Amino acid sequence: MRPRTLDEYIGQKHLVGEGAVMRRMIESGRITSFILWGPPGVGKTTLAQIIAHELETPFYTLSAVTSGVKDVRDVIQRAQSNQFFGKVSPILFIDEIHRFSKSQQDSLLGAVERGTVTLIGATTENPSFEVIRPLLSRCQLYVLKSLDKDDLMELAERAARKDTELSKRDISFEETGALLRYSGGDARKLLNILELVAETEQQTPLVITDQMVTECLQQNPLAYDKDGEMHYDIISAFIKSIRGSNPDAALYWMARMIEGGEDPQFIARRMVISAAEDIGLANPNALLLANATFDTVMKIGWPEGRIPLAECAVYLATSQKSNSAYLGIDAALSEVRQSGNLPVPLHLRNAPTSLMKDLGYADGYKYPHDYPGHYVEQQYLPDELRDHQFWVAQHSQAEERMVQWLERVKERS
Repeated sequence: MRPRTLDEYIGQKHLVGEGAVMRRMIESGRITSFILWGPPGVGKTTLAQIIAHELETPFYTLSAVTSGVKDVRDVIQRAQSNQFFGKVSPILFIDEIHRFSKSQQDSLLGAVERGTVTLIGATTENPSFEVIRPLLSRCQLYVLKSLDKDDLMELAERAARKDTELSKRDISFEETGALLRYSGGDARKLLNILELVAETEQQTPLVITDQMVTECLQQNPLAYDKDGEMHYDIISAFIKSIRGSNPDAALYWMARMIEGGEDPQFIARRMVISAAEDIGLANPNALLLANATFDTVMKIGWPEGRIPLAECAVYLATSQKSNSAYLGIDAALSEVRQSGNLPVPLHLRNAPTSLMKDLGYADGYKYPHDYPGHYVEQQYLPDELRDHQFWVAQHSQAEERMVQWLERVKERS
């Protein structure tokens, strides 16, 4: 059932649909190294194979779980011997690149920089945490989304028509709610469930219903990837419990993840994000504690690591909440995308040379430390945005103190 061409590929229209960035790149016959970041079963490996097929270039694959530095160097050496003048560099596909150690990732840098290989990495984890900065800077990052209901049903109906065994069963779908819900946007999980139902239910033609799917999965609890479902559904419940200030629910969902074998780093990392996004300036210590928790878990390991994780979860859940900084940076980004590169006011520009001074750079700048309260009124935004406000304080004690301080120093100036 694995697609062989872009036209057969299901989902990710924002990347491979007509006129989308990756399709244009492939049609041009030239691609750069990139990393595909997305949940399991959305077509990362398939997309890499299709690209290699479309460009007619050698395709090498490594698994970060089983490969070491020597394997990386061997593949790079083989790729170098397979390069042809004027052809696209051989593609090196690394699945689960987030599992590569720093030394393994370092061994890729030279080959990627020289163009010996075109690297395509696949990861389910945030690359900014798991991929070293020098390698990340040499790669484009493309985010793949979970398959939506239409994509999943297109895949299910194609499997029912074209799969060698399933096509013999004359399958139709009377109800699809359970099938889509248990699939969770994962194509691999969808096909596994469909195969399980077909093996369990012997009638032909086979009419699939919600009850049929639910009963099959309850009877075969290991038939689909429970860890994958837990990874995305339960972490969502965990974060929303913290955001909703419910420490009991936060501990419950954390326990579900721990019992399910979730990576402690993943839990700790998501609490760092929650501390910044949901608690923010209402309690800046939350971010410090979340970072300390991440470091502590890495140092002491498991099972003791569950204790600082639990302490942090309770602290975050019981902290006052604010997303004012989160909303502020998003508002500023939206303005930048809309208004473009507005000029920096002359008095804010640096003037390291006499020519720049003659042009008025830094002229009229007031050094705040020379004024009472270390504050002086002057324009800091571009002229077009002179009075624009991006950060709006919310009703937390910490932010109210910030606002009160600003008001006091403005009154004195």
